Amino acid sequence: MADSGVDSICHVPQETPVSDLTTDRLVLRSWPADEVAAVVAGESRLPHWAEDFPAEGDRVIAGFIAEHPGTLGPYGQRQIIERATGLVVGAVGLFPPSDGTIEFGYGVVPSRRGRGYASEAAHAVAAFALTAPGIHTVSAKVELSNPASARVLEKAGLTRVSADSEMAHFQATAPLPEPSPHSPPSPQRAS
Repeated sequence: MADSGVDSICHVPQETPVSDLTTDRLVLRSWPADEVAAVVAGESRLPHWAEDFPAEGDRVIAGFIAEHPGTLGPYGQRQIIERATGLVVGAVGLFPPSDGTIEFGYGVVPSRRGRGYASEAAHAVAAFALTAPGIHTVSAKVELSNPASARVLEKAGLTRVSADSEMAHFQATAPLPEPSPHSPPSPQRAS
């Protein structure tokens, strides 16, 4: 892989706070280091986590963060927090870019699915990713066996561009289209 600018895009010094992304119903906040450690260690659920957080995907992301702490920068990994309750209900995040394209992934715990949170978080992080220096495209992959996740990406403003026997590939370029009807509004950066 060519110089991807990972250090300049994903990494932020520990003492530099990363701004939250805020939507109507969610806050996308950088993972606190102590929570990454708690998930990796399999510790008991913290009081501000939804009853089914962390899900398997959250444990995978916490492990990824533990191995790549630079991914906690502004264009990195975030927790999805339900504004109404303050509970962590999932994760969304960006992965190191390549040639002007940055990939993202997301997951919402089962107890909060069906509320549009995944589309709301996906749109917010994708729109924000397109503000990164040198980034012109956001992309995501979903298993063909998961049509609900494909619909999440469509609602978030991405378009299916290809598929192989197992995965569908979606992308969007700047500017990201507004979410499809019945999708939440664009994110606002918290001050």
